[in-house]
Amino acid sequence: MSVAKTHLSLNVKDVTRSTEWYEAFFGVPAHQRRPGYANFDLESPPLKLALQEHDAGAGGPLNHLGILVDSKEQVDAAKSRLETAGLVTSSEENVTCCYAKQDKIWIRDPDGTPWEVYTLLNEVDDEDDSHEGVEVSSCCTENVAESDVACCVSGCCE
Repeated sequence: MSVAKTHLSLNVKDVTRSTEWYEAFFGVPAHQRRPGYANFDLESPPLKLALQEHDAGAGGPLNHLGILVDSKEQVDAAKSRLETAGLVTSSEENVTCCYAKQDKIWIRDPDGTPWEVYTLLNEVDDEDDSHEGVEVSSCCTENVAESDVACCVSGCCE
């Protein structure tokens, strides 16, 4: 599996304040800004950083981790490799999550940390602020429930 970028999703109290801080830290503007959400698509370091406005509370600032790959075939290859290793995965295809259409799999590490392997099918146009037909999934805005294998098993990414 060739990896495009590491993905890190953080819960933040104030997405505007955090976005401004990360813009200064990385020296580049956010790739995408939406109400309660922003992301950075960095080449150096190779990182897709998402900021979700949500009080971290007891769950801490980590929302989830992931690996952004180039294609659905790479998502499928990761699923096959993980399941061959005896790990439980959950698949989602053509879901709208975090303002983008995605194909993905979810898995949890031994401590319950959610990981996704995903590919972007298309992103919502940055100029379109209407968000018509696009729902922000709770996997993008809330802590993932401990009982779920994947945050979107409950249908939050429909």
